[in-house]
Amino acid sequence: MTSGCCCCCVALRPRYKQLVDNIFPECPVDGLIKANMEKLTFYALSAPEKLDRIGAYLAERLSYDVARNTRHGFVFIAMEALDRLLLACHSQSINLFVESFLRMVAKLLECSEPQLQVLGTNSFVKFANIEEDTPSYHRSYDFFVCKFSSMSHQVYDDPETCTSVRIAGIKGLQGILRKTVQDELQGNIWEVQYMDKIVPSLLFNMQQADEAESRSPSPLQLPERAENPACLAENCLRELLSRSAYGTIHSVVQPILTHLDNHKLWVPNTFAVRCFKIVMYSIPPQHYHLVIQQLLSHLDLHGREVASVRAGVVQAFTEAVIIAASGSIGPTVLEVFNTLLHHLRLSVDYQLQTSGPDPRSSLAAHSVQQEQMFQESLVTTIGSFADILPDYQRSEIMRFIMSKMPLPGSRLAPDMPRNESTDLTQTLLLRSLLRVASGYHCGHLAGALSGSFLDALLSGALAFEPQHRLLVMKILQVLLDRHGNRESLENISVLPDITTLNLKKEKCSRQDLLFMKKYGQQLLRHVYLNSQCEENGSDMFRALYCSLGLLGLEFAGEDIALDLFRVALAMQDVALDGDEPLSVFSRCALLALTLAFVGLLGRFTAVPALCQHVAQVVEARQEKAPHLLPENLFREPPSLPRNMSCLDKSLLLLNSKVSEALGGCGYAVERLSVPYQPQLTDEDCLSKRRSTVETISIQVEVESRSPEHGQKTPAEQITFETLKKAVVDSTSRDEQEKEHRRQVLEHFRKAPFEDIASQCEARANLLQNKLNQIFDMTIRPPPSPSGSVGTSNGQRSIPVYEMNLPDLCVY
Repeated sequence: MTSGCCCCCVALRPRYKQLVDNIFPECPVDGLIKANMEKLTFYALSAPEKLDRIGAYLAERLSYDVARNTRHGFVFIAMEALDRLLLACHSQSINLFVESFLRMVAKLLECSEPQLQVLGTNSFVKFANIEEDTPSYHRSYDFFVCKFSSMSHQVYDDPETCTSVRIAGIKGLQGILRKTVQDELQGNIWEVQYMDKIVPSLLFNMQQADEAESRSPSPLQLPERAENPACLAENCLRELLSRSAYGTIHSVVQPILTHLDNHKLWVPNTFAVRCFKIVMYSIPPQHYHLVIQQLLSHLDLHGREVASVRAGVVQAFTEAVIIAASGSIGPTVLEVFNTLLHHLRLSVDYQLQTSGPDPRSSLAAHSVQQEQMFQESLVTTIGSFADILPDYQRSEIMRFIMSKMPLPGSRLAPDMPRNESTDLTQTLLLRSLLRVASGYHCGHLAGALSGSFLDALLSGALAFEPQHRLLVMKILQVLLDRHGNRESLENISVLPDITTLNLKKEKCSRQDLLFMKKYGQQLLRHVYLNSQCEENGSDMFRALYCSLGLLGLEFAGEDIALDLFRVALAMQDVALDGDEPLSVFSRCALLALTLAFVGLLGRFTAVPALCQHVAQVVEARQEKAPHLLPENLFREPPSLPRNMSCLDKSLLLLNSKVSEALGGCGYAVERLSVPYQPQLTDEDCLSKRRSTVETISIQVEVESRSPEHGQKTPAEQITFETLKKAVVDSTSRDEQEKEHRRQVLEHFRKAPFEDIASQCEARANLLQNKLNQIFDMTIRPPPSPSGSVGTSNGQRSIPVYEMNLPDLCVY
């Protein structure tokens, strides 16, 4: 009777339940009954409205089996059946079935058994790879994000179990990304609450990779994919970054920065640099500037951290900038450099503060060393970022850096305050400027050396610090050298044949000639003044020689060559002048430098007689004073004399010989007879005043004027008092003009309209009368060739060139 009742109950059960029960074998070891599974699949396809009931019943059975720990085999069978149904059914009612499926997966993930967690994750991954025909408006993956993230951090005693669970967690996160990132109807996976769980989970597993294993961050050179958590996490992070858009990159990069901060991974920064290489290689090139700006903001956030942490951030920024060379860097270029220069100044202040009262202590020395390393990284970063910029932006950056330069401590302004902070800042900014200028391809000097930039730069050339003057000279050399001749001119030597230097020379353009005409005297004056500094060493004299050589090579012309000869002979006179406070080495170096440069310039200008004179001086020095030859003075420890008095004329370059040699080749050597005397004017202090040449031309013009009868009058002597009086008179005239304009404006504001109209009418009538007189004179017949033809009334006609026109008609 009981068996009959059971048969009746079984017969009354719904069709879908019978089909579900039939797929389970009596023993779970036998696995899924495939024939019955095909029947269940056919039934689900024929009656898709039953899918939700099939899913609910399978979930009920799975929950029962999970609760009984001894029936895990049936759990595997139930999940296999669910996977087959998901792959086969794509009807509109699949959403309800999916809800049952997700509840079953969640049930498995909540278990403490690692095998069931891995089983549920694998089923979810299969589901994530299925493209659904109908969207879902109410599905949520919050639980799965939390669970998969926790599985990625799971720790077990068994290494294999730990690895399998972590791999499952990473695969689950990857499945969530693939399922939600392209589905606008799902919850926004880019929100902070999700990214703060997904990204740290991936980075945690990437940290577990063997540090000795070298893997290229470029996606084109990835190693073979191994089934390990680190490799899967890296691939998942790359996929996440590649799917990010303009507004979502911040959501991914910020958790990376937070993870690096929390785990103190900036020191050492190997992992941090690797992470940002992965970021830059994975995102679209048009979004590079977003990562760069975010790194700069993070650097500002850590402005008070120790130098090693800041250096780690800067190193990551440098690597990102190098990769961004082929992409977009955004419009905020000056903002980037402003931030870097700001941290450079802050580092100088920190360095001076940390040195403290006892700079010799180990702690203070370590802090100073860390700050110096940070400063080096900043200078390198500035240069690396400038390398990816076009030339027009690079010139703007050079002017921007120069605008940040403190200019106290020059010989022209000795009263301005100087301190250690200013000196360090000047050094770092000049090094940054040199690094930016090194890759600049200067078509015309006017584009690189503008008036304000050149004035500010040359004012630093006269600073007290020798390293500052040397850096300025190197910057000038980089900008002047357009053909790669700088390296060939670094060593001072007298060569009988300069073809061994392989110098490249082209005809100077008209723009550069105009530039040298305007600023050439300023350049030569500062080179000349630098040669007289007491602290000059061998490096500085080499820089002076290279700068003069580049000027002669790049701007080869008669005027420039004569000026260079004048400067060279003036430098020789400085070495012989006993009143100059120069050391014996500096005097010998100036004589050697002058000889080498005149010989080089003689080869440039092709003056054989001058080259012969240089060769004679070289022979004389070899016999009598070998220490005056550059080959002996700058390359070997020379045996210098105690003083430089009473030098034989055969050891020197003679002005008469140089003038005779140049005159024989057609040069206008009258200028060589005038000694070169640079004047320290206000122009050197960044003001625009008349140059010495203009002042001389004014005096010559005054001397050349004569009275009407051709008698010359004594030239007016232009003295300081006359110039002062002229300035005072011009100031008073300006004040009178301002007062007159003020009175006119006041009159037009307050006077009655009738008075103003009558005054204007009177002036108009006066102007009309003057014009009538001019017209009457111009309509008369022209004079005869002899100038004696008269008019009808007997009066002589006045030629036009003898008319006295009124002032109102003369311009």
